[in-house]
Amino acid sequence: MAAVRLVLLSDTHSQHAQVSVPPGDVLIHAGDLTDHGEAQVVRDFNTWLGRLPHPHKLVVAGNHDFCFEREPAASAVLLTNATYLCDSGVTVAGLRFYGSPWQPWFYDWAFNLQRGPEIRAKWDLIPAGVDVLITHGPPAGHGDLTVQGDRAGCEDLLAALDRARPRRHVFGHIHEGYGVTQHGPTTCLNVSICDAAYRPVNPPVVIDLPVA
Repeated sequence: MAAVRLVLLSDTHSQHAQVSVPPGDVLIHAGDLTDHGEAQVVRDFNTWLGRLPHPHKLVVAGNHDFCFEREPAASAVLLTNATYLCDSGVTVAGLRFYGSPWQPWFYDWAFNLQRGPEIRAKWDLIPAGVDVLITHGPPAGHGDLTVQGDRAGCEDLLAALDRARPRRHVFGHIHEGYGVTQHGPTTCLNVSICDAAYRPVNPPVVIDLPVA
């Protein structure tokens, strides 16, 4: 059975040039590529992406990426070297991907929605049968424990995993939650590159996902 090599990262916070990225078939960045949504950082990030050898590159925005919330069209066109996903999906390399930038209200950052019906409406858009779900924020109980000891993950996103049953769920947002957990049939991967002190110390995660 053929397999697709996924190279996963998130939360580079304008320090992408310091990251050593392994080769693979699909590169996924799960948001917070900037510090405060600076367009020039997006341009530099796009240039960096263009130098990487991966045939396919997928990006979602994160809560630091204000430009993608405030000027979505103008910001998306800056990513000429990637497919930008915002409550949307794409099929590449024989796998179905879906990406979304939202998280439960987190201070006054971008892509915040209130817990309950408001954010649930976004997760209801996730189609069943997705192979890889990409969100910026984590589901409740998986890679979501902050240094303060709080669980920042979304209960409604966890319920969406139970409904849609993706094979892999890729996210970041909570830097200190870096690592892999399992929720039923879904492997949950917090792939934050930066640690809690915003140092780019965690390596990208590489997985081989079989294609049926």
